Amino acid sequence: MNKQHILPVLLAGGSGTRLWPQSREQYPKQFLSLIDDHSLLQGTALRAVALPGALPPLVICGEQHRFLAAEQLRQVGVECSIALEPAARNTAPAAAVAAAFARERYGPETLVFLMAADHAIADQAAFVAAAQAAVGAAQQGRIVTFGIVPTRAETGFGYLKVGAALEGTEAFQVDRFIEKPDRPTAEEFLASGTHLWNGGLFLFRADVFLSELGRLEPQMMADATESYARGRADMDFVRLDRESFSRCRADSIDYAVMERTALAALVPMNAGWDDVGSWEYLDTLPLKDAGGNVAKGDVVLEGASNNLVSATSRLVALVGVEGHIVVETADAVLIAPRQKAQDVKKLAARLKESGRPEAQLHPRVYRPWGWYETIALANRFQVKRILVSPGQKLSLQMHHHRAEHWVVVSGTARVTCEDKVFLLREDQSTYIPLGNKHRLENPGSIPLEIIEIQSGSYLGEDDIVRFEDIYGRSG
Repeated sequence: MNKQHILPVLLAGGSGTRLWPQSREQYPKQFLSLIDDHSLLQGTALRAVALPGALPPLVICGEQHRFLAAEQLRQVGVECSIALEPAARNTAPAAAVAAAFARERYGPETLVFLMAADHAIADQAAFVAAAQAAVGAAQQGRIVTFGIVPTRAETGFGYLKVGAALEGTEAFQVDRFIEKPDRPTAEEFLASGTHLWNGGLFLFRADVFLSELGRLEPQMMADATESYARGRADMDFVRLDRESFSRCRADSIDYAVMERTALAALVPMNAGWDDVGSWEYLDTLPLKDAGGNVAKGDVVLEGASNNLVSATSRLVALVGVEGHIVVETADAVLIAPRQKAQDVKKLAARLKESGRPEAQLHPRVYRPWGWYETIALANRFQVKRILVSPGQKLSLQMHHHRAEHWVVVSGTARVTCEDKVFLLREDQSTYIPLGNKHRLENPGSIPLEIIEIQSGSYLGEDDIVRFEDIYGRSG
C-alpha cells in the first residue's frame, strides 16, 4: 500500500438502537466500550492507522456527536479530519463525500477504505492481509467489497455469494447480493462455503467511485460533492453544506452502486469480524460459564443457563432463567428472549416516538467541556454532579426559571456571575440568582468536579440563553 494512496474513512453516524439501553441516540454504540477498554470508534481508528501506509483518517459523523468523536480520538492519539453530516442520508452520499475529500486532498487515484466505526475485528493481521489483497483490484478500477467468512447462521446480516475469480487480482466477482435470510436459509449459507456476510467495508479509487456514482445516481453524486465543495471549516471540523447534502436521496452504497455496477469485486475476510449489531454479540466473548451464560458486570446466576447478561451499575441476579438477554443500566433494564434480540430496535423506536428521555440520553450526559449527571430530581429542585475537563469552560449563559448553588468537590473553579469573576476551591460554594449571566470554567490542570443544586419553576435543559460559547453552540 503506497503511503499517499489510501485514506481510511470511518462512518460514525449510526444510532445502534438494537443495543438499547446502553446505546442511546446522543451516545450511540460506536462511542461505547463494549469489547475492551477502547470504544468501538477508538478501536476502528487504531486498526485503520495501523494499515501499512495509511493516511490520517477521515471521520464522518453527525453534528451532535462532533466533540465526542474528536475527544475520543484525541484520547488514543489519532490525528484525523472530521466531516459533519447535517442530516442522516445513509452510506452512499457519505461515500461520495469521502471520495471528493480524497480527490481534493490527495489526488483522484487515492484509494478510499470505507468502514463502519461501530464494528469489531479480533485479528488485526488478517484484517491487514485482506486489505492488501484488495488493493490490486481497487487500483485496477474495481469497487471492492469485503465478504466476512461466517461463523454462525446469522439472520441479522446480508450475504454475498462468491463468484468466479477475477484474473490478475486476488478478488472474485460478486455472484449475488442477498438480503437478510430466515434461519433455515442462513444455515444453508453457512454450510455452503460459498456465501459470506456482507460486512459493509469497501475499497475503491476516489475517481472510479465518483464516476460510477455519477453514472448510476447523477443527482446524488452532484448533491453530495456540492455539499463538500460548499462546506466550511468550523474549528477543527469540516461542516458540509446543509442545503445540498439534505437534497441527497438517502440510500446505501450497496443499493445505489454495488448491486448495479459491473465494477464490483469481492475479497474474503476472516478476521474475527462482528458488527456488534445486537446483544447477541455478547455470545462471541470468551466469558461463558458452565451453564453457557455470558455475564459482564456484577452478576450472580443460580440455576440459569444460556443467558446473556450485562450489568453496569448494580447487582443483577437471575434464578432459573434460560435463554434470555438481560441488560441493566442506571436508568433502565431490558429483558428479552434471545431469539428476539433484533426486535430491541422496535422498543427503542417506541420510546423515541413517545418522547421518553431514555431513548435519547444516558443519566450521564457528555458535553464538549466534560459531562453532567442527575443525582436527584423532584418538583422544583434538581441535583447534578458536573465534571469540567482541564482548560474547558461552559457557555456564558442565563436561565429564566431557575437559580443554582455550586459546591466545589475537587479542583478549582473560575466563576463569572454578572460583573464579578472569582475563584472557588474545594469545599467552597456560591449562589447564582435567577436571571444572572454566569459561566463556569476550569483554569486548572486536573478535572473540576462540582455539585449543582437547581431550584425553580422549570428545570429543563432548554432553559438556557447563551451569550457566548467557545464551541459554537446556540441557544
